[in-house]
Amino acid sequence: MDILIVNDDGIYSPSLVALYKALKNKFDNANITIVAPTNQQSGIGRAISLFEPLRMTKVRLEDDIYGYAVSGTPTDCVILGIYQILKKIPDLVISGINIGENLGTEIMTSGTLGAAFEAAHHGAKSMAVSLQITSDHLKFREFDIPLDFKIPAEITVRIAEKYLKYDFPCDLLNINIPEKANLNTPIEITRLARKMYTTHVEERIDPRGRSYYWIDGYPIFEEDEDTDVYVLRKKGHISITPLTLDTTIKNLDEFKKKYGEILTKL
Repeated sequence: MDILIVNDDGIYSPSLVALYKALKNKFDNANITIVAPTNQQSGIGRAISLFEPLRMTKVRLEDDIYGYAVSGTPTDCVILGIYQILKKIPDLVISGINIGENLGTEIMTSGTLGAAFEAAHHGAKSMAVSLQITSDHLKFREFDIPLDFKIPAEITVRIAEKYLKYDFPCDLLNINIPEKANLNTPIEITRLARKMYTTHVEERIDPRGRSYYWIDGYPIFEEDEDTDVYVLRKKGHISITPLTLDTTIKNLDEFKKKYGEILTKL
């Protein structure tokens, strides 16, 4: 069995080694490959490097655990992992464990989800896994990250085992694990919330008197009870959201009947 691990936090994120060890403990005979960006790539979405060459370097992460550092995006890592390193579609691709939750329809900007969608696009069973972080200053650090990923990694492996066993009618699973999760934390199947953050633009003035801007926001907690935001942030449970690549509106025939003539006759 071939398992590919990617992320958007960078090759030196401690989650990669923790996840590798947990997978190896469960699937001893599996060929597990780590491919991750050289640098932090959060918020890059499903971007792909089309106008610059990519470089890939094999690096030692811990003892006999090695990974491939790619000078590109998480999507680039998936493509190189499949078509350059493995040279075949793996049985499973896990994107993560991301430092910080990925919830709601804002997942489209996530590098973690971008990699998972790319893996699913190529035919692999795919999982995006994220760990809730309430200390925002930890979310974009690349080194010396004081987080223990042992429990989140074990939870991920237990879900992966079931995902590999059954043929779920989805293209990928988006999994969000509470910051203080344990192996008995309840798991709920959810849908995407509308938003996970408010949108805020902060204007500042540089030393030359010119304006510059930071885009940020504040976490949203109040959402419908069956959404990932509510289940993770309000209840403290693990959220699993089954996703598909096809984002076409569900009731397409109804849409055609109601709006087809309006849109097609210009």
